[in-house]
Amino acid sequence: MLRNAMAQLLGTRRSREPQPPGAGDSGVQLPVPPALSASLGCDAVGVPAAYGFRLLSHLPRTGCVFADADRWWWIVPAGSDLELDWPAQVAYARGAYVPAVRPRLIHAPDSRTPYTPPIPLFLMVCQVTGVTPSWAVTEGPRAVPAG
Repeated sequence: MLRNAMAQLLGTRRSREPQPPGAGDSGVQLPVPPALSASLGCDAVGVPAAYGFRLLSHLPRTGCVFADADRWWWIVPAGSDLELDWPAQVAYARGAYVPAVRPRLIHAPDSRTPYTPPIPLFLMVCQVTGVTPSWAVTEGPRAVPAG
């Protein structure tokens, strides 16, 4: 929540473009299996490995999950960080470029989509990390006026 407040206060806007390998703290891009349709683009949510099995067993639907020694990375649709205040323990990687060393695919989905739904993942991550879920406040109306 503080992170979003500071960004709004300073008027900064995070880049939505995927970064190529070697840019900033990027490492490798997680490779979505070619048989899966990633038409929404891909981002990744990195969770400390200690929470991995618990999340995997409690989520109603899980897409591709990659892991290295430190984190489990969940593939989500691009833009899944909009208005979500992910807990500080979570790493959000646009374009699925992650600062990891040789992550491997540890879970493939049963369906043709590589995505884990971001809202249930967000709520479960908040629960296991002991953080109250928080949505970023945006300016202007949230609904289209009728009539």
